[in-house]
Amino acid sequence: QHLTALRDLLTYRIHELEAEVHAAALQRASEAGAVDTGTVSDRKEEADAEQRAELQSQSEQLTAAALADCRAALKRLDEGVYGDCRDCGEPIPLARLMVQPQAERCAPCQAEFEGARRIAA
Repeated sequence: QHLTALRDLLTYRIHELEAEVHAAALQRASEAGAVDTGTVSDRKEEADAEQRAELQSQSEQLTAAALADCRAALKRLDEGVYGDCRDCGEPIPLARLMVQPQAERCAPCQAEFEGARRIAA
């Protein structure tokens, strides 16, 4: 019963993320298709546009990563290994999976993983 609810959560999240990816692609196409009408822009406007583009790119990368995580979680569910911590092998608590169904680590292992990444960076 819990696995069905978690599958539904993952499926719903995948649809949300796919919609975000589609909307971002439409926005990029719209911006790329916009013709410059000869308006004068200054360095500040150019810098603002570059910053918006960079933020949009980062947002799209995060969305793509979240989508991949959700799809990987569904694959683990299909393979019968969903809910086991990737690092220690112990079951991930249901409460954590209900909040973050794509989680592949228990909270202590996730904290250790993130700490190691911060040190490496």
